[in-house]
Amino acid sequence: MKFSHGHITKVSTALLKSLGASDEEAAVVARNLLMADMRGIHTHGINFIPKIADRVENGLLNIPTKLETISDSGAVAHFDGNNGLGQVAAEKAMRRAVEHSKEQGIGMSLVRNTNHIGLLAFYSIIAAREGAVGFAMCNSAPSMAPWGGSEAFFGTNPFSIAFPVGDQNPVVLDMSTSLVARGKIRRALKLKQMIPEGWALDSEGKPTDDPEKAMEGTLIPVGGPKGSGMALFIDVICGMLSGSKYGRDILTFHKPLGPTGVGAMLMAIDIQHFMKEETFHDLARDYVGEIRESRKADGVSRIYLPGEIEAEMEERSLKNGVEIDDVTVGEINALLEKLDVSLRLDGDELE
Repeated sequence: MKFSHGHITKVSTALLKSLGASDEEAAVVARNLLMADMRGIHTHGINFIPKIADRVENGLLNIPTKLETISDSGAVAHFDGNNGLGQVAAEKAMRRAVEHSKEQGIGMSLVRNTNHIGLLAFYSIIAAREGAVGFAMCNSAPSMAPWGGSEAFFGTNPFSIAFPVGDQNPVVLDMSTSLVARGKIRRALKLKQMIPEGWALDSEGKPTDDPEKAMEGTLIPVGGPKGSGMALFIDVICGMLSGSKYGRDILTFHKPLGPTGVGAMLMAIDIQHFMKEETFHDLARDYVGEIRESRKADGVSRIYLPGEIEAEMEERSLKNGVEIDDVTVGEINALLEKLDVSLRLDGDELE
């Protein structure tokens, strides 16, 4: 089903506020979730609101979020998320990193003791739109074995990088260090779909196309030892260095086992400390233009830049409505009813 982005925002913010979020918090989280759905990343969209509600109900998520500044000087800031909403902590940390970058040339924030921070492109794009190269990364609950292993140790440990291109959309890379995000396995399981063989191993370390067996096993790192190595270093920076959990100690957001202990890193490099922003934009426009116009392989009609497919889908969603699967619609409407919120997601709300 399709819904207007405005209606999804209204429903999402109403639900989040009914769970105890402030107006500002609800707006930040709703924007992050909506951006994911608009870009076709449905694993990180409004389907997360029932999970947030479940953690609140079990006393495992502190709303409103009480973000604590541990230190803030020079080019760096250190925050404690106090087991609140991850999107709120990460957004504030990125905005502080951007402020530091304008003063120092570079700004970096670490966040400890937070939760799932949602779509990482959301944060790197914030920096890109402020005239910086933006970086965002976080660790997550074990779901991927070290290369050569068969026991989950690393999380999917995603990262995102974005840079501005003048009046064009920023170029943005947003990827997990596993071949696919674990949310795709969960989504296939929820929609009763099989997964491509090569995404995951079962509990015995054998390839599987069954999402249930994949959830009991491990994901496969992207690029084999390369993805495994990237996951390790992201875990060290986001978890160990921030003073948060890392490795096997991180808990999943999807089960009421306890505080997740996720750590995150947000960083911005201010372009104007190295060259005029307009000069960089001109160079970037020429650069991406050369990539688009370079010789194509057989059967390829267009070369896409990182994030370009998602950005175009976001633009289509803005015009034509945001696609939400029937299972998620049912879960959201059930939660609206449970929390006595009068709004509903229904087919009449597409504007």
